[in-house]
Amino acid sequence: MSIKSISRATDFVHSILKQKIHNGDIVVDATMGNGHDIFFLYQQVGNDGIVYGFDIQHESLKNTLQLFKKNNVEVNLTNLNFILDGHENMNKYIDKPIDAAMFNLGYLPGGDKTIVTKPRTTIKALSTALFLLKKGGVISLIIYYGHSGGLDEKNSLLGYINQLPHSQYTVLSCNYTNQKNNPPIVLFVEKK
Repeated sequence: MSIKSISRATDFVHSILKQKIHNGDIVVDATMGNGHDIFFLYQQVGNDGIVYGFDIQHESLKNTLQLFKKNNVEVNLTNLNFILDGHENMNKYIDKPIDAAMFNLGYLPGGDKTIVTKPRTTIKALSTALFLLKKGGVISLIIYYGHSGGLDEKNSLLGYINQLPHSQYTVLSCNYTNQKNNPPIVLFVEKK
């Protein structure tokens, strides 16, 4: 397993998920952002897999499409689903078991910092993803909480995840202990 750096939470998450996601898998990017995670997921599953990406902002969709075009990937492939809707509505779009899902919580980097993920909708999306998740599948969450409402989301999510039955899920939490200013919390949830 090769990790670029543990100082970037996304690099760490990608290095773990590379071991879990394979060609042909069905995966979800619950928070498309600027497109880096959905592009990573597409690279892992290839043209034989299915990728769903959710975001509520047109800017996010635009940035994601630009990233795919910059990397010479046809964005009209039938296995790429760019969905301009909240992740809490994923059950309207996905009716198949999934192999993995990624959540990067907070706000769109470089975007409007007043548009943030919220505890109620995030927990609803996570609950749906857990229901859809195949045995052996994994969900990653990076909780960025240094914004308005971020502590509430962090505490609500940790409370929800801590209640997951250990007989059904394994939960791994990774924290940056020597960083200041609300360092991100990385979580992995694997279905047994």
